Amino acid sequence: MNTSHPQHVSARPDEVASLEAKLALLGQPDTYPEATARVDAVETHMSWVFLTDTHAYKLKKPVRYPYLDFSTVEARRLDCEREARLNRRLAPEVYLGTVPLVLDAAGCLHLGGEGETVDWLVRMRRLPADRMLDHLLRSGTVTQPEITRLARRLARFYATAAVESITPVAYRQSLAAWIGDNLRELASPEFGFDPDVGEALAHSQLGFLQDHADLFDARVRQGHIVEGHGDLRPEHVCLLPEPAVIDCLEFNRTYRILDPADELGYLALECERLHASQVGRWLLEAYREASSDAPPDALIHFYQSCRAVLRAKLALWHLRDDGRHPPDRWIETARDYLESARRHAAQTQS
Repeated sequence: MNTSHPQHVSARPDEVASLEAKLALLGQPDTYPEATARVDAVETHMSWVFLTDTHAYKLKKPVRYPYLDFSTVEARRLDCEREARLNRRLAPEVYLGTVPLVLDAAGCLHLGGEGETVDWLVRMRRLPADRMLDHLLRSGTVTQPEITRLARRLARFYATAAVESITPVAYRQSLAAWIGDNLRELASPEFGFDPDVGEALAHSQLGFLQDHADLFDARVRQGHIVEGHGDLRPEHVCLLPEPAVIDCLEFNRTYRILDPADELGYLALECERLHASQVGRWLLEAYREASSDAPPDALIHFYQSCRAVLRAKLALWHLRDDGRHPPDRWIETARDYLESARRHAAQTQS
């Protein structure tokens, strides 16, 4: 979203506070305190991100789902504050805080300043696109020392994270519930998938969970269930001299309670999908060396299988409300993830 001629936004208060008016204002270069030649807008499932030359501003969509509620200004304020606070754990130099969108006495919208607050944004330093891990994986330019630095950063993060107070039985029950929820979604007639596919995966995953209960119980007793990032994917990793990890799953704490073996396995899975399996292996090897934690390969494959099914489910959910991409894209993505899930489930037996 670019404009070459700044415009003044002035209208009735209800019109000014509309989503369209907010987006129009945030697309104008002179809206921002820092000088910028242009503003680029990126729409995601739950927000818009406005990129100036040096900064990024995230505006939450006023949406409500079973797992989050951004439908009020107050809810969006709380989530913006939570996002900035939680992401400072792994990207302290990136997350600068929150800024209000205000309506002044003259009926004009401004970013910051005096007036009635009509929305909130997260303000961040803009990271170099060519140092994001997904870009580097696609260009084949990732080096092992860079991944080693990332693994060491993550090892320090998990070592200092608060250990979750959960019993071994409750942890296994939460994993079983996760597997069951994924199965129910995949079996929904609206998606047209063969129910036998999801049932076979769930049978394999639940079987591993039951047969290796002592392994999961040991992870809990050893303090390996912590509050992590929650969405550790290549597009959220920037390989600077001190790696930065952004965009944690801030809106639901339950999704951040996890085993580092799960989260690291997830990142390795996503590297694999970008045809860089070796990078995932570097990550896991370096983590084991940097930490006192050595999760067995079978456990990591179990978590990767579960994560792949989750990603298939999320891809199918896009069929319900994403008009920006053709449906075939999401069907193909879901099938690819299910194939990954089958492959990793098979490797739990090796």
